[in-house]
Amino acid sequence: MSLPADTPDVPDATDAPVHAAEAATLDLERFVPYQLSVLSNVVSQEIAQAYGERFGLAVTEWRIIAVLGRFPGLSAAGVAERSAMDKVAVSRAVASLLERGLLHREVDGEDRRRSVLELSAAGREVHAKVAPAALDYERGLLSALSESERTQFSHMLDKLGERYGL
Repeated sequence: MSLPADTPDVPDATDAPVHAAEAATLDLERFVPYQLSVLSNVVSQEIAQAYGERFGLAVTEWRIIAVLGRFPGLSAAGVAERSAMDKVAVSRAVASLLERGLLHREVDGEDRRRSVLELSAAGREVHAKVAPAALDYERGLLSALSESERTQFSHMLDKLGERYGL
């Protein structure tokens, strides 16, 4: 993911030397990108364990099922773009889901060079079981926040996502 166009330039090695005492201190534990990454990793690991044990799904597989449950008829590239997941990881997970009969792949009626994905009947059943569990997980995750904090948090995530075209 690239930085937004209005991100300040980062000095490179050709800029004037900076003495250690003058260098800005990076308090990693308060650095928002680091905090978001760590929290995302912890949440993803918990979800992976829960979905793996209960439904036999890897996180990438569940995300594909969730995306196609909401936006049927996307190509694998469309799923990767909508979810900001790596195309290779999506491709592998799609192959696994096709093999397990949870997805159907069909040639796009308008562009014969393009194939689109949809949940199979079995995939829709999995989605119907996992979606409530995902919503329960989200409720538990957000239970540390008050109602007004949850609203603010959602708004802030939306604003940050807009900055990156999400």
